[in-house]
Amino acid sequence: MVEKFQKSKSGAAAKAERGKLLASAARERILIIDGAMGTMIQRHKFSEKDYRGKRFADWRRDVQGNNDLLSLTQPKVIQEIHEQYLAAGADLIETNTFNSQVISMADYGMEELAYEINVESAKLARAACDAWEKKTPKKPRFVAGAVGPTNRTASISPDVNNPGFRNISFDELRDAYRSQVKGLIVGGSDIILIETIFDTLNAKAAGVATLEAFEETGITLPIMISGTITDRSGRTLSGQTPTAFWYSMRHLKPFAIGLNCALGADLMRPHIAEIAGVADTLVSAYPNAGLPNAMGEYDETPHDMACQIEPWAKDGLLNIVGGCCGSTPDHIGHIAEHVLKHKPRQVPEITPKMRLSGLEPFVAG
Repeated sequence: MVEKFQKSKSGAAAKAERGKLLASAARERILIIDGAMGTMIQRHKFSEKDYRGKRFADWRRDVQGNNDLLSLTQPKVIQEIHEQYLAAGADLIETNTFNSQVISMADYGMEELAYEINVESAKLARAACDAWEKKTPKKPRFVAGAVGPTNRTASISPDVNNPGFRNISFDELRDAYRSQVKGLIVGGSDIILIETIFDTLNAKAAGVATLEAFEETGITLPIMISGTITDRSGRTLSGQTPTAFWYSMRHLKPFAIGLNCALGADLMRPHIAEIAGVADTLVSAYPNAGLPNAMGEYDETPHDMACQIEPWAKDGLLNIVGGCCGSTPDHIGHIAEHVLKHKPRQVPEITPKMRLSGLEPFVAG
């Protein structure tokens, strides 16, 4: 069924059909999103030469550590990582584009490559998903175009002596994100995932840019939004509580809202529970494999991580779940197995009221 409509339709109509498939799958079961790309890349121990490949052998700056570039120089490895997560049971695969916008790519002098990296990364994820849909035609697989937070923050000054200073503007962020999202759409993404949000103003710029990209391409995709609670304070870096964060982003009418990164499953649960209680849309969560050790590595085993997450599913908090930093296909496989028997969270009906947010949420009436 999946193959038939992909071959017979194109553009907006095909994407609308993919959206219906996604919504149908989410009603049937808790969907599984993949785990960490960076963790898997690190296993290959790529050298500077490996990152450069033939095309960038003479590049004027060091590029080692630019993981998104590997979609151009080591595409086979990136697609294989996607396929490992699909084999483990993932329904949603994130593109290798966490830093693929001109702002972050400036660190390597590769701003002009940002759009191309998004297109090619989405194509790799699309190819992996299409291959697995042929193997499991009753289980469609979806490409989530990953849009990271950039290495700048629009709400906070980087200069402690000048609180009013900003090193990025809203419009600069919007322009960078719009180009990124257009590349992700052209490459074949099914979803736009604005993730690891530490500054809600950055996310708002990404949201505006995404809607503009939809208008420019004529293709509208579901939007997923995933914030990050940076520490035990229970707030984003820019200071918002989970509920205030939701109130700030709900105007985008996202397919799903949730949290990822920063915390392990044990510390993330109360914040996911808070969002699950106020959001009238699907809830996603993909925590780290515990907290990093003294060497910056993650020690939580697949079994332990899955056992911590299963009660979330049992208690009806989840619609989409997976892993972030430190997680591997083994982690995703265990999580998928543990949540399989639990029904997805039922989206609650929320009484319409005026709901506003600063750092704290405000409900009128």
